[in-house]
Amino acid sequence: MSYPVFFQPADAWVGDLIPFQKDGEFWLFYLHEVRADPKPGTSWNLVTTKDLTQFQDHGVALPHGTADDLDFNCYTGSIVADESGVHHLFYTGQNPANLGPGGLPLQLVMHATSTDGMATWTKHPELTFGAPDGYDSADWRDPFVFRDEAAGVWRMLLAGRHSTGPERRRGVIAQCISPDLMAWSHTDPFWDPRRYITHECPDVFEWGGWWYMVYSEFSETFTTRYRMAASPDGPWTVPALDSIDGRAFYAAKTAERDGRRFFFGWIASKEGNSDDGAWQWAGTMAVLEARQNADGTLAFGFADELVDSFWDDVPLDLGSGLPLRLDVPDSYSAAIAANAVPTQFYARAVLDIRPGTTECGLLLRSTPDGDHSYVLRLEPQRGRLVFDRWPRAITGDAQWHVSGDVPFAIELERPCDLSPGSHTLEVVVDGDLCVAVVDGQVALSTRIYDLPTGAIGVFAGEGTVTVTEFDVRKRTDN
Repeated sequence: MSYPVFFQPADAWVGDLIPFQKDGEFWLFYLHEVRADPKPGTSWNLVTTKDLTQFQDHGVALPHGTADDLDFNCYTGSIVADESGVHHLFYTGQNPANLGPGGLPLQLVMHATSTDGMATWTKHPELTFGAPDGYDSADWRDPFVFRDEAAGVWRMLLAGRHSTGPERRRGVIAQCISPDLMAWSHTDPFWDPRRYITHECPDVFEWGGWWYMVYSEFSETFTTRYRMAASPDGPWTVPALDSIDGRAFYAAKTAERDGRRFFFGWIASKEGNSDDGAWQWAGTMAVLEARQNADGTLAFGFADELVDSFWDDVPLDLGSGLPLRLDVPDSYSAAIAANAVPTQFYARAVLDIRPGTTECGLLLRSTPDGDHSYVLRLEPQRGRLVFDRWPRAITGDAQWHVSGDVPFAIELERPCDLSPGSHTLEVVVDGDLCVAVVDGQVALSTRIYDLPTGAIGVFAGEGTVTVTEFDVRKRTDN
């Protein structure tokens, strides 16, 4: 049997991840989201992986408190090891019954330690602290702790909000410092752009002479972004392509191994398991590997381990061999494989795009005529990859009752460089999950529910595209 590409526990969903690398193995703590009414408390669960393709579920790692405890919900945080080898876990404690001055549940920084290599944790409720004056007590979460060697202190970053100002412009990455990980004092904000509602799941790391700040914002868009600086004190600059993925991949946090940096997040599910359903909080875990470009900006794509786990070729009958030229200066053409592809596969197409081409890309789970399918569409003149599907939402019985005024899934647009020449489009599909990567630089994740099976194909519209390479692989012979 094949095994899943993306991890999800059998009884729940994956919320925010807290990745930690130990002895070459990734320990992926995550918020265990159970969709029940009434909602139970939220624990930290643990899954580990050595190869990013097979995962071992260890169940609850940090249990949530009782209905009377401050940490009925154990929300996002971070883990560090001190110089003696003791692991310190910082997390957000929240109880819906524990209200602050504004009538909303308090969010508190809480602390636990482990002296047995993270096998068990001891909570220290006496070390709990909340937001200081000037900050909203209901937004004081996601503590991220890192060592500032130059200053000789530990720094804690928090997703906070100023208590005054425009409602959606109060977001701030607040900051506390400590000499010993035990006593914390509030200091100047780490980043204060007055830009969003808040900046969730902050993460900071140094790589190749650059410092990177990662955060997830949910004002204009639900997106994980990054900024760059020469030092952890900024100033932070905005790279041209500043997002990690699109709407569906959220709350990504990072871990390093052997000089490589990985972003662990979750692909959101949708209500009703439907393409037209609303996005939900939490979903299925996914990982992207970041690669550092010459100018310090980050590229995002599949880890080699993931690609290499697909080893069996899937035959493709496109009606002609490669190279396959689609020359349609004022029309449209598609080549659809005669055979359906498995529900789990990896595909890679190399497309030589000529100047002036309007669109090209891949059709997924397509009907033989290519009219009904999911579409990964490269639009060179707009410099973007978009995710689309046909049929789109139908609003009535008449011919015009189709969502033709929605040119693609609005939340699923990714800017990318599509200058004339050769471009590589990769995609991993596993059941209702789909992740695409352009040129090893730009990633786009989504859900695909409504079309469960079909063929794969390539297409071009208003231009000339030559498919020079096209292969599909699966993981097993079954």
